[in-house]
Amino acid sequence: MTGQRTDRLLPALVYAALTTSVVSSLGMLLVPSIADAMGITIGSTQWMLTVNLMVGAVATPIMGRLSDGPRPGRLLLIALGVIFVGSVVAAVAPNFTVFLIGRALQGLSYGIVPVTIVLARRHLSADQVSPAISSLSVTVATGLGLGYPLTGVLASWLDYRAAFWFAAAFVATAAIVVWRFVPIGADENTAKPFDVPGAALLSVGLAALLIAVSEGPNWGWGSVTTICVALVAVGALVAWGFVELRRRHPLIDLRVVRTAEVLLANATAICLGASMYMSLSIASIIAQAPASTGYGIDLPLFWAGFVMLPLSVGSFTGNRFVRRLGPESMTAMLPLGSALTAGSAVMLWLTNDQLWEILLGMALFGLGMGAAYAAMPALVARNVADTEVGSAVSFNQVLRTVGGALGSAVAGAVLAANPGEHGVTLGLGIAAIIGIVVFVALAVNQVRVHRTG
Repeated sequence: MTGQRTDRLLPALVYAALTTSVVSSLGMLLVPSIADAMGITIGSTQWMLTVNLMVGAVATPIMGRLSDGPRPGRLLLIALGVIFVGSVVAAVAPNFTVFLIGRALQGLSYGIVPVTIVLARRHLSADQVSPAISSLSVTVATGLGLGYPLTGVLASWLDYRAAFWFAAAFVATAAIVVWRFVPIGADENTAKPFDVPGAALLSVGLAALLIAVSEGPNWGWGSVTTICVALVAVGALVAWGFVELRRRHPLIDLRVVRTAEVLLANATAICLGASMYMSLSIASIIAQAPASTGYGIDLPLFWAGFVMLPLSVGSFTGNRFVRRLGPESMTAMLPLGSALTAGSAVMLWLTNDQLWEILLGMALFGLGMGAAYAAMPALVARNVADTEVGSAVSFNQVLRTVGGALGSAVAGAVLAANPGEHGVTLGLGIAAIIGIVVFVALAVNQVRVHRTG
């Protein structure tokens, strides 16, 4: 690539990665509005989150493996095209069934970040790669703080369809930017055989797992349906693990994934994802709930989205801090980031009856996420071969998604079983405990590494 084109590549990739944030901001904030507009229950409307998350978890590892082939730029452009179609379908949907089809197509947005990381790894110079990966990995958290306010403003001024039209317009501009500044043609990498059995087993396993954890509160955790779906998930994922370890070109090379630093990043992805999603979702409920509930701040939809703005500022600041320290400090950034997220979760658990407390908690969460999420993909990328970056980083993204789904399911179950202020307090307490456990585990590992090093 020419110098001028290289200078424009990272901003173009960051802009494309913001697609994930824009689509994610169309989630829980709009559930009440869509339920009212389409005349369905809140429980049924939750499927707009479930189907999007399910497709994302399935698509991300597949897109990660395909991006290790010779045309990751073309893959990125095709994915943006599918997300654009999904946004338009959701915006014009005459009923909830068609709307869900649009949300399913939007699920490909979860695979955008791993593809952009592969492109950065291939086309940027060695000294640019680490800061570029850190920036791309934290783009989702940074963008959420901007996407939520925009979604709230558009939905309150017009209706929820306006928010989806905005997403379609944004994705269209992202596709233009990618076509203009990102290499689309084939490069020197040789395409590998695609692991169809691995992709099928992982897809079934993840889909069943997310359905079980998302619908468990509605079906009942001890119901036959929940247990059967959970058994399908466990069976498919165990079979997938055996298949991957025996294939020459697996979807995700589990031999690489089980190295110490990669395992550390992946375990942190699941746990922090669960703690973060529980805290953010319950904080969003507190912000919009009526004051008569005893815990609500009673913000209108227009202002509720702005509660996430400090998250964006904090994550951007945390990312910039990590980039200044350099790649040699990435391992230390995980316990530091987890300490901040644990501290913010504890703060929200103990003090959440004033708006400024929620805003401060979001800012601290952003700082912690900015540090931890910037470190995770960089740790993964520097411990795998160039030809495995896409699949290894995408697996880390999948684990974040799975962690978020687990956090969402636990939060929903707690609130359903304990309605009112007690459920809110209990949910935030569980999120805080998860955050503390993650921090302690990472701190102990850091001490161990320092002593053996």
